[in-house]
Amino acid sequence: MTAPSAHAEQTAGDGRATRWHGHKARRRAEMIDAAIEVIEEHGLEISVQLIAEHLSLPRPVVYRHVGGRAELDALARQRILELLLAELLPALNSDGTLKEAVRGAIGTYLGWIDRHPNLHRFLGDAAPQGGSSTTLSEAGRAVGRQLADIFAATLARFGIDPARGRPMAFGMIGLVDGVVASWRSDPTPALTTEQVQGILTESVLSLFEGNARSLGVPLQRDSLVSDLLIAPDAAPPPAERLH
Repeated sequence: MTAPSAHAEQTAGDGRATRWHGHKARRRAEMIDAAIEVIEEHGLEISVQLIAEHLSLPRPVVYRHVGGRAELDALARQRILELLLAELLPALNSDGTLKEAVRGAIGTYLGWIDRHPNLHRFLGDAAPQGGSSTTLSEAGRAVGRQLADIFAATLARFGIDPARGRPMAFGMIGLVDGVVASWRSDPTPALTTEQVQGILTESVLSLFEGNARSLGVPLQRDSLVSDLLIAPDAAPPPAERLH
């Protein structure tokens, strides 16, 4: 019988390693998902033991795949952030009016918080053992960067320095974050989600309109978002848009 070649042995070894790494990645993903489910159910008072029980696994198995509580918290925060942004970022792109876009994006964010209050608190809190830099502020930065790009494109089309778009974008993010943080920290909030959505929508639109006036951009809350993203001389007259 011919002995297997060194290349065959290497190939078999690589295949086993690939399968093992794939198994570890799937196991880790299962544990992160379990951590998120435990947070949804139990709030911030979670533990590796609770996650192990949720998966019907011994606690050492969880430690083997995620290292420890600090690493698990960091991975869970990263995954929660991805889930939030997957809903929020698409809401920034609207085919309707500016008012509809702003109200829709704010409503999407507040709706996510209503459905996942414990995940929102977990994102907003510092990691229990200082092991994570992924916090709610990273969601704000991601949204702020996307808004800044949109603003910069609009300003450039009107011949205005696009660098002005970044402070405008992050000013709006700061406003929303501040209002939401204050509202959610109140144990008996006097305002409903719909009321907060209305207040934030009007506040953000006022910032839009005020900045537009100061820069000479012909923007109103009823302006179509699509019109703001094309050069002024390329936009059809209003009468043509009606047909």
